[in-house]
Amino acid sequence: MPSSRCCTTSTATTRPRSAASRPPSWSSPPVEFGLILIFVVFGVLVMAGVPVAFCLGIAAAAGFIYEGLNPAVVFQQMASGMSIFALLAIPFFIFAGEIMLHGGIARRLVALASACVGWMRGGLGMVDVSTSMLFGGISGSAVADTSATGTILIPAMKAKGYGVDYAVSLTVTSSIAGILIPPSHNMILYSLAAGGGISVSALFIAGIVPGLVMCLSLGVAAYVMAVKRGYPADAWRGFRHLGWTFVDALPGLMTAVIILGGVLSGIFTVTESAAFGAIWALLVTLLVYRALSWADFVIAVRASVRTTSVVFLLVGTATAFAWLLAMYRLPDILTEGMLAISSNPIVILLMINVCLLLLGCVMDMAALILITTPIFLPVVVAIGMDPVQFGMVMMMNLGLGLTTPPVGAVLFVGCAIGQIPMEQIMRTIIPFWGAILFALMLTTYWPAMSLTLPRLLLGYGG
Repeated sequence: MPSSRCCTTSTATTRPRSAASRPPSWSSPPVEFGLILIFVVFGVLVMAGVPVAFCLGIAAAAGFIYEGLNPAVVFQQMASGMSIFALLAIPFFIFAGEIMLHGGIARRLVALASACVGWMRGGLGMVDVSTSMLFGGISGSAVADTSATGTILIPAMKAKGYGVDYAVSLTVTSSIAGILIPPSHNMILYSLAAGGGISVSALFIAGIVPGLVMCLSLGVAAYVMAVKRGYPADAWRGFRHLGWTFVDALPGLMTAVIILGGVLSGIFTVTESAAFGAIWALLVTLLVYRALSWADFVIAVRASVRTTSVVFLLVGTATAFAWLLAMYRLPDILTEGMLAISSNPIVILLMINVCLLLLGCVMDMAALILITTPIFLPVVVAIGMDPVQFGMVMMMNLGLGLTTPPVGAVLFVGCAIGQIPMEQIMRTIIPFWGAILFALMLTTYWPAMSLTLPRLLLGYGG
């Protein structure tokens, strides 16, 4: 995200060098060469297997040095990107998700989903999708969702005669619900990358309907495959059992109520809601369920610190990288280029979707949000798309990338839990990808799908 703050370094050290001030051996190359340079450095480092955060930081430093800027400006930009108050919500969401993963909430959500939809043909598949929707609405993390539901449901499906390829494919694709259904720390990153002018509350509410439509599409695909393969259905255990499982899961479900209710009512900011949600999750797992041991708590804290550190390092280095992109006018160049190819919004949005899908196959989601938002957002705004709607398009696109090789983190987690080679599930996962793409096209070309609820509940006028 290009910083709006003025650098404290003197003008003489922060202004790009003119052609006259550069050494004669440089032959006064055009300024666009710096743009090529940072992308070449970034691409080479990515292919060499260097972590993305370091790729961004090193590429940004190369660009700053080439332009004759004081290298200290890189650290100034990194610090400004990480010193934003709204980012405090991210570690709280991550910690709440880890606590729920290790504190027994996930198991109770699986039981509730099983009581609701387990009686259908291929019932455990329906339970998988429903649990992902419930758990995703609390943790906001696709990886946490896969870990929590996968460790319970993948072995259960294998024991009931379900194909392991089916179990893993459905688990990893349905976990994307955690990115769309609020709360989602990725939406906070999107708001940050967009300049901070997009309401995080509006983004949270906008994700509800696309997330539900995506889960419904996955449920239909799962049911069709279950019927085709002859998977069994569990017996209906009655409304009494359903009521008891709901009561048992209610304290955990209240985490989502606290987070969303606090934001919608105006009682809490997003950051405050995240903090209270984490406190509530800790109290529930310690005092109500009594399922969080000291060892599990230590594991949750360590995982939260590790994930938060990675996210904040990405934010800092991506801020410096995006500052250079803005200096080189890349968003303007890309906008002009796409409009030169076609002025039809349908074609432009299709091109952006394809770009995001391809990038999602080879890069981490958080890094792509921070890199591509400043690039593509001006393009979609120029053709009349609302920034909140585009946020949902980006979440679904890059969420799908988490389930695709070669770097899909969620796909790797699912395959590890199911103890199955990635190649073995490629054919089975295609129908589920198709279900997500169907929801993506609806979200892209039907604005009301993502904007109706923010307008009704928040009076959003974007």
